[in-house]
Amino acid sequence: MAVDTDVLIVGAGPTGLTLGIDLARRGVDALVVERGEGLAPGSRGKGIQPRTMEVLDDLGVLDGIRAAGGDYPVGLIWQDGRRVAERTMFDPAEEGEAGSPFRAPWMVPQWRTQEILHARLTELGGRVVLGREVTALHQDADGVSVHFTSAEGAGTVRARYVVAADGGRSAVRRAVGIGMTGAGADGSGVVDPDPILVADARIGGLDRDHWHLFPPRGDGDGFMAVCPLAGTEYFQIVAGFPAGTTVDSSPDGVRKVFAARSHLAADAVTEMSWVSEFRPRAALADRLRSGRVFLAGDAAHIHSPAGGQGLNTSVQDAYNLGWKLGAVLSGEAPEALLDTYEEERLPIAAGMLGLSTKIHRGEARRGRETRQLGLGYRGSALAVETRGDLPEEAVRAGDRAPDAAVDGVRLFDVFRGPHWTLLDVGTDAEPPALPGVRTARIESDERYGTGVFLVRPDGYVGWAGTGTRGLREYAAQVGLSVA
Repeated sequence: MAVDTDVLIVGAGPTGLTLGIDLARRGVDALVVERGEGLAPGSRGKGIQPRTMEVLDDLGVLDGIRAAGGDYPVGLIWQDGRRVAERTMFDPAEEGEAGSPFRAPWMVPQWRTQEILHARLTELGGRVVLGREVTALHQDADGVSVHFTSAEGAGTVRARYVVAADGGRSAVRRAVGIGMTGAGADGSGVVDPDPILVADARIGGLDRDHWHLFPPRGDGDGFMAVCPLAGTEYFQIVAGFPAGTTVDSSPDGVRKVFAARSHLAADAVTEMSWVSEFRPRAALADRLRSGRVFLAGDAAHIHSPAGGQGLNTSVQDAYNLGWKLGAVLSGEAPEALLDTYEEERLPIAAGMLGLSTKIHRGEARRGRETRQLGLGYRGSALAVETRGDLPEEAVRAGDRAPDAAVDGVRLFDVFRGPHWTLLDVGTDAEPPALPGVRTARIESDERYGTGVFLVRPDGYVGWAGTGTRGLREYAAQVGLSVA
């Protein structure tokens, strides 16, 4: 059968659009298809963590993300119409937690993040087709045939690889028979049986300098939080209810809840653009790959929204997979490189699910771990550390390569782009010629110490040594040609 595209990405949320961008800038023919007739509405995942900001910088959308959002406000606790206390919603960055120009989460409503990513994908020549719902797929040794239905009728797309980025109820995941294991003894994945109502609304009578918090009054009602959505004129209303409650998500129902839990009248809510009701869940796919099909984002892991880890972990799934697909499809790297996607991302997803669940239950705060700057891939088959006797704080193979400004060189400016980077820090080694690999040399940096570092396209150290012995062998393993 003829191949219509090299990579078919099912789902045009942040995960699918990020992957589309990364593949487009590598010259990979990819097609993004989306079941809906438009990009998904709603603020949903509104918090972009520092590590994800680094990713978005590399993908060329940082200016748009900056312009569309803002810092998180301080929480303001109300009681009976009185302001009783303020509290910070996130622990501040700690001493020594550096190596990034981003120190705190940045708020952008998810619908706006999707618009920015979509515009960048289009700019790069990428394609998004809306109104296509997956009905079945069949894969063989050469590719995958994915069958769709649409308003125009049924159709089929043939691709070399398929990536499921179609959310927690992924049709692709079900089609390849990959199960999900949920949190809790019953495996249901329900973190909290209490339903939650979320709405994006225009509200009069509340300032936009605070995240307004309304604790339960003790009469059976749940909490309510009202957060101004940076870059918009809307607020996000989040209200919890006791288990078993039938939630009225109509506009009148939302207004009724708002009036009952705040000091303002129902008509203070003047407009609603999006409403959703859900029960917090946590579930992890048993595998992230079935042959030529990969799972990413919510199709692979479902989070409680607490702590803002879902969207961020999803974007980083795509960032890990994109360069590997590109290297294999170009013929530069062996197909076995794709095995490292599950090896590296499944433990990360499991850890972030555990963290989200703890934050939801009040067992952990939003702090250093939620910023995701410390996540890495030590122990991966792609992390080769040849130095010994390193201090505890030293950057090792598998770690995220931190930023630094040394002798007029900013490392993130060197790393930016779809290439590998060979970084020499304070050695007199003569590196081998690696076509397509950018090189940089700095005299010293306390995080890196002294050594030679081969930095992956996704910003993690792949290989590290005191010199270049063994570097050629590693380069050949990951598809880098050696002159």
